[in-house]
Amino acid sequence: MRESLRRGARRATTALAGLLTTALVAGCSVTVTGTPGAARSGAATPRPGASAALAWNTRPASLAALGDSITRGFDACGVLTDCPQLSWATGSGSSVTSVAGRLLARPATASWNLAASGARMADLPAQAERAVALRPQQVVILMGANDACATSTSRMTPVDAYRREFATALRTLHRALPRTQVFVASVPDLLRLWDVGRRNALGRQIWKLGLCPSMLADPESTSAAANTRRQTVRERVIAYNAALGQECARYERCRYDGGAVFDYRFTSAELSPWDWFHPSARGQARLAGIVYAAAFGS
Repeated sequence: MRESLRRGARRATTALAGLLTTALVAGCSVTVTGTPGAARSGAATPRPGASAALAWNTRPASLAALGDSITRGFDACGVLTDCPQLSWATGSGSSVTSVAGRLLARPATASWNLAASGARMADLPAQAERAVALRPQQVVILMGANDACATSTSRMTPVDAYRREFATALRTLHRALPRTQVFVASVPDLLRLWDVGRRNALGRQIWKLGLCPSMLADPESTSAAANTRRQTVRERVIAYNAALGQECARYERCRYDGGAVFDYRFTSAELSPWDWFHPSARGQARLAGIVYAAAFGS
């Protein structure tokens, strides 16, 4: 999600720094349209003819994280900065208690953050290739926000292309590492993130620099056209999540979160105080808890 933000932000760094010194988070909550739990339509089930008896290893010895700026901890510790130490997946910060920190005896040497800020699903197969070289016992994936965060709804990644690239990445992992487990997190509800951050005056100014325009453009508008545009983005995210669950269900060693991340209602305190869209340190910690419970909880 950071690429469009960077382009405009470089021209406003000095002014932005002054604004940030007086910034206060002031989120809000309103009712979001759409079907509750709609992202669960892609929930994984055992593939036809597959044995459901394979045990899921709740104590893997190593972990690789694939994804985008969310997994890199972008804007969690500073403006326009990757903060991998605060990543929900592999972060070492005590305030986060990452998935790797909960699972691994030596997370510093047995976990790898292969995510890249700005990445889209088309980048996942290459990340999967990098993971193969490291031979982790566990892979976690969170990818798709940038596919929906386009300059317009017409430029969002088509669902078929999103599914195809995801399927390629899964095939790469399972063919090269047939004993490695893969856990797939759903894409967050971008409409909810707009809903929370839209009444923060500084947040609205930052969004004007070009952050996720398909969802965040004209943040105060409640016109029919603006509402339709935002709902179109949300429906695309729901379709992405359905594809994640359906493709994951083809493999015995793949699990999907059933929409747990999508369904979570992030609060203003869980959004970055530098862009009011990416997770803050608190948001990263909450995300770690959601994923850990979905992947390894009883």
